[in-house]
Amino acid sequence: MPHDLFGTPVIAAPMAGGTSTPPFVAAVHRAGGLGFLAAGYKSVAAMQAEIRTIRESGARFGMNVFVPDPAQLAPSRAALAGLEEYRQRLRADARRYGVELPQLRLDDDDEWRGKVDALLADPVELVSFAFGLPGADVVRALQRAGSAVLATVTTAAEARRAAEQGVDALVVQHASAGGHSAAFLAAERQEPQPGGSGGTTAELLAEVRSAVGLPLVAAGGVMDAAGLDAVLRAGAAAAQLGTAFLRTDESGARPLHKDALADPHFTRTSLTRAFTGRWARALENEFVRDHPDAPEAYPAVHHLTAPIRAAAAAAGDAERLNLWAGTGWQRAQSGPVAGILAGLLG
Repeated sequence: MPHDLFGTPVIAAPMAGGTSTPPFVAAVHRAGGLGFLAAGYKSVAAMQAEIRTIRESGARFGMNVFVPDPAQLAPSRAALAGLEEYRQRLRADARRYGVELPQLRLDDDDEWRGKVDALLADPVELVSFAFGLPGADVVRALQRAGSAVLATVTTAAEARRAAEQGVDALVVQHASAGGHSAAFLAAERQEPQPGGSGGTTAELLAEVRSAVGLPLVAAGGVMDAAGLDAVLRAGAAAAQLGTAFLRTDESGARPLHKDALADPHFTRTSLTRAFTGRWARALENEFVRDHPDAPEAYPAVHHLTAPIRAAAAAAGDAERLNLWAGTGWQRAQSGPVAGILAGLLG
């Protein structure tokens, strides 16, 4: 089943915010991998346009969708007060660039229902979910439409919940992965620690394998052929890589982000909620250090910091930009996607 489902041991992670473009996913396909588009932060129409574009290329692909958290869309009075306090703390960053901070936005569910409906009406081969579970009814509907469904989990407990909904496979994300943590259970949404119950990606994979019998995709810390071999030997059907592809020619990441990954000025990654209100691993810069106590409030914080991040990018200021990166970022290589895949696949 794993070979039928993925057809390759290398999957390019869905990197929202403009990195996983159709040309990037097509390049991954041509080089022997499987890429996922990212529906996050896009309108339904934009998601559909990317599907049409990638289909024209003839590439195999998947689509990743964010699952909204009802609790974040209806915060308590205490949570609202924390958001307002954080908004005030961000004023100094906004003044730096002469931008205005927006009012709190609490109604953004990332067009959840519209995206699900669009994927039911025009099915794609693979649909993965992050930040939560879509519900057994959505899983069954997508499967009836012809899609294989993947859920992203960070622990064995989350894996069991996902398996109960009938998904076809799991993406097992270790805390060493760059970008957002996909954790969705309350205990797991505390600050993730790479040395937790799964000390390495392979160890976490073994823990999840003992809990469920589904095909598993390993995510987090895989940067080269040795890392790929380690998770495959641990029982993964494939590995999902993001940071390893960030600096490639076809990646849609900002040049500032690509350059920062190779800049010796940055010496570590940190887990931070400063940019979006959800734990995410990024290169530690001034913004991360200045805001260690950002509230858990996604995507409200994402909207608050958006003008600051946009202004920092325009100014070429990497110290105020969300520089997502996994713990293996120093091994990320520039050049064509094909070169990265060749090194991974041998």
